[in-house]
Amino acid sequence: MKNEDLILEKLTAIEAELAEMRVKRLEMKELTHDLNPLIKSAFQNVLRELGQVDYGFQLEDGIVLLKRFLRNMKNMAYMMDQMENMIELVHTMEPLLKTGVHNVIRYLGTLEQRGVFRTYEAMLEMRAKVSARYTPEDFEQMSDAFVEMIGLLKKIATPEFLALMDKLTELPAAMELDKAQPLGIMGLVSALRDPDLREGLGVGLQMAKSLKKLK
Repeated sequence: MKNEDLILEKLTAIEAELAEMRVKRLEMKELTHDLNPLIKSAFQNVLRELGQVDYGFQLEDGIVLLKRFLRNMKNMAYMMDQMENMIELVHTMEPLLKTGVHNVIRYLGTLEQRGVFRTYEAMLEMRAKVSARYTPEDFEQMSDAFVEMIGLLKKIATPEFLALMDKLTELPAAMELDKAQPLGIMGLVSALRDPDLREGLGVGLQMAKSLKKLK
């Protein structure tokens, strides 16, 4: 290729670059021309707002704030680290929280099916009825009786008493009342041969001896 051709090629490339730069310059000029009113309006608004702030703003306050900001950079970095740790913890616990909420809802549904909430509702209704019938003063008067009743319940809850009550409830089933007949002296003496009768009379005597506590 001759030197003239090389020169012409370079000139053509330079003209293309100049034309492209001219186009870009024109576009930038048009953009500046279009944005000029907006920039002027925004600048006027900023000046107007700053004019309203001027009465309450002091340069010294800004300097103090800047100093405090620079002195607390380490604290702010620590705070941001803790915030990131909290966010990471929330992301980690999110599946567990969803599972826990699901389990709680399912458990509450089970309690509802078993009638627990209806029972509590009935208990609250009963308390409302009791409160409507009796005053707090009445409950204060009955408080001593309630305490004594709790003491009785404590005594009743002993294994010995519960065993005795269990045996007493079995007595009616063991009785043969249809075979009961009037007895004379001879019949009573004859009945004493029965070991069950003698043992029963012994138990009755022990119970009779305990009745002295009622005096």
